[in-house]
Amino acid sequence: MTDMAEITMERHDTVAVVTVSDPQRRNALTLGLSEQLAAAIAEAEGDSGVSAIVITGAPPAFCAGADLAALGEAGEAGLRAIYAGFLAIAECALPTVAAVGGAAVGAGLNVALAADVRLAGPRARFDARFLGLGIHPGGGMTWMLQRAVGAQQAAAMTLLGEVLDAEAAHSAGLVHRVVLGDHDDLVAAAVQTAAGAAAAPRDLLITTKRTMRITRTLDSHAEAVDTEIGPQLASLNSEEFAARLAAMKARITSH
Repeated sequence: MTDMAEITMERHDTVAVVTVSDPQRRNALTLGLSEQLAAAIAEAEGDSGVSAIVITGAPPAFCAGADLAALGEAGEAGLRAIYAGFLAIAECALPTVAAVGGAAVGAGLNVALAADVRLAGPRARFDARFLGLGIHPGGGMTWMLQRAVGAQQAAAMTLLGEVLDAEAAHSAGLVHRVVLGDHDDLVAAAVQTAAGAAAAPRDLLITTKRTMRITRTLDSHAEAVDTEIGPQLASLNSEEFAARLAAMKARITSH
């Protein structure tokens, strides 16, 4: 890995792997890195050959948070500029997977929380830390964390300073899976997980993720049925469904 602060992106077939790379500073987010991260997510999202995105950090950390000097000098506009990187992940239309191989601290926890799915390596740590630094949480951290782990666990992490290792994060539901091995093994597992998105038509993937964002805010099953029925009808009338149905019928009749 290079010691120069940068965001890199590599294609693995239909998966884009975006890496926050400033290992000497534990990948702390500066204004410049946040801007680059947002641009990389937009580039991957705009590539019709990409069906999912993996976000990771150059070892040994995932992301040590926002650059404290930048935070200290930032007004509201500066804070929102620092948020731009992880908000681009949160708002991404495509499925996102965070490969957390080391410490995810403060705004770095936000980066992990912004992803749809999180995989953790054995050295992963999830540390809110805002209050310990004398800083109020920002970037929607309290909302994302409570939705991910529930009010009680979020309070323990945010108010009481509890830090979760990989196994504890998995038990709390913050992490989908713990991957043993080194950083390359973790990224490979994240890519394999993300590659599952390629089985679906890309536009249907985007529509379904949009629907899931809506239905998780609803209070009743009936509301969810009503939300889903329009896009489901549209998919049933699509050329992609017709082609897949014809192919399935052809396979059945050939046996």
